Amino acid sequence: MIGRSSAQTWSPSERVRRTVALLSRRGFALGPERLAGLCLGGPVSEGDVRWAVAASPDLAFAHDLVVQGADRTRSSEIRRRAAAHDADAPHYREMTVRFVRTLVAFAPFTRSVSIAGSLASGGFRASDDVDLNLIVDDGRRHLAYVAVNLLGLLHALRHRSKPVDDLTRRPVAPRLMTANLILERSQCHPLARQDEDMAFEMLMSQPIFGLDVFDEVIQANQPLLDHFPQLAHRSPGPGIESTAQARLPAWLFPAALDGTARRVGGAAWRYMQWTRRGKPDALARVAFVRATMRPYTLFDEQDVT
Repeated sequence: MIGRSSAQTWSPSERVRRTVALLSRRGFALGPERLAGLCLGGPVSEGDVRWAVAASPDLAFAHDLVVQGADRTRSSEIRRRAAAHDADAPHYREMTVRFVRTLVAFAPFTRSVSIAGSLASGGFRASDDVDLNLIVDDGRRHLAYVAVNLLGLLHALRHRSKPVDDLTRRPVAPRLMTANLILERSQCHPLARQDEDMAFEMLMSQPIFGLDVFDEVIQANQPLLDHFPQLAHRSPGPGIESTAQARLPAWLFPAALDGTARRVGGAAWRYMQWTRRGKPDALARVAFVRATMRPYTLFDEQDVT
């Protein structure tokens, strides 16, 4: 397994520095109060954060955010995203809950769904898509991918006036709901990756269906809690009750269909990449996100050949 280590032995200043670096890799930053609560190894005080910035030549304040020195020029854009999040996120969060209700009814092999990406982290704007993390029954990862994208396309047809950018612009309808990470249940016990980036991905995720399944994954992977003890004390948000949801019968989706879904989904994924052929920034962003998710990415070259 990758990343079995404890952040709790580091000094508060080192934990702040490494947390800021982790956030920078994901393209965002936080103010000192929120950063203090999300530090590697557990919460620190806001005073610890300010001391770390004052003592480190690698850290700085910019637009009330704690950033690495090299990220000063991006701080105004990060701040604008945070402001847009406050205005745009509530509507899209409600929309996502409605979409997930449809998804779990249509795809009974889905055991947990969490909001991820910018809608979870606090940097969402209306031109973004909504990232979803799924845990599904074994042998149905590609079925889940096809289900999210098929239902996502039908959903997006009702929102064709949505603002778009190079990542979310599509010929027929905007990219709106997307699968960020799909794990089979057996891949979670334990996770092959238990490093700080995976722990942070789980920390920032907002489960809206299958909270019990999500919590089982956390408890089965102690190193995630070593990196971020906050995972043990997260407050559940509004969600969908697993027992209250009418669902299609599971026998409609045998694992044998996953091979067909893999071919269909792989063709669709390659087409989406083709539509970005003249957009190097969008391609670079996709490549970065996929690199952070390995070995759990779908449709790597070896996966579609």
